[in-house]
Amino acid sequence: MPARRTPSSTRTTALRGARGARTSEDSASEAPHGSRPEQVYQRLRDLIVQGLLAPGSRVVETEVAARLGVSRTPVREALQRLQQEGFVVGAPGAQQARLTVAPLTRADVHELLNIVGELEGLGARWAAGQPVNDRRALAKELKALNADFYKTGRVAPIDHGRLYEADERLHRKIVEACAGPRLIALHDSVKPQAERYIRMYISLLTSDIKASVAEHDAIIDAIDEGLADAAQVAVQMNWRHAADRIAKVIEVAGERGSW
Repeated sequence: MPARRTPSSTRTTALRGARGARTSEDSASEAPHGSRPEQVYQRLRDLIVQGLLAPGSRVVETEVAARLGVSRTPVREALQRLQQEGFVVGAPGAQQARLTVAPLTRADVHELLNIVGELEGLGARWAAGQPVNDRRALAKELKALNADFYKTGRVAPIDHGRLYEADERLHRKIVEACAGPRLIALHDSVKPQAERYIRMYISLLTSDIKASVAEHDAIIDAIDEGLADAAQVAVQMNWRHAADRIAKVIEVAGERGSW
């Protein structure tokens, strides 16, 4: 079980991580004024998803504003949005200054990953309903992506960031093949929350690479053959199994941020 940290040490570590994480959206203060709430939101969400703001760590409005060089108003808006989406949580009746990064729990991972499976399952179903030439071209691309995923997982030492990205490219391709704007918007809002779990625990899941590759193959074969029901179920099962694997890891390693 992870070592217990005091609120002050957790917050210091989180802020230190935030200082070290430089992205293309490096500082919200560099954004045009009208887009600052969106930039602050994206910046904080990225830090949470990548684990640089650790589960259970305090997120203090004044500290975030000072770090990003913006006023408290866009930070407040960003935190409200992050709270609505489940990235940060607060005790009932608590003010925003008492917000913390949402913990990683077995119950939550089951809910999130099964929701992702339902959304991506629809994408796979519609992909399998394409004309023959289109779905076969898609299946060819997916096979190449799955081969890259397997290859990435066989390199020693494993680059877990690259492994996640290889898996994400395959799943994103399925969604984008036929999904409309509503499904893509729903997927974009939920998938980063699931990404937190995968990135946090992926180093403990690499022994199941072959199982994941086989599950991907089942999805691809169903799309290639135009079997809409089978494609949808194969995606749902892939995410259900992923939820079960991560839940088992959490059971051993302990829930993070909930102590």
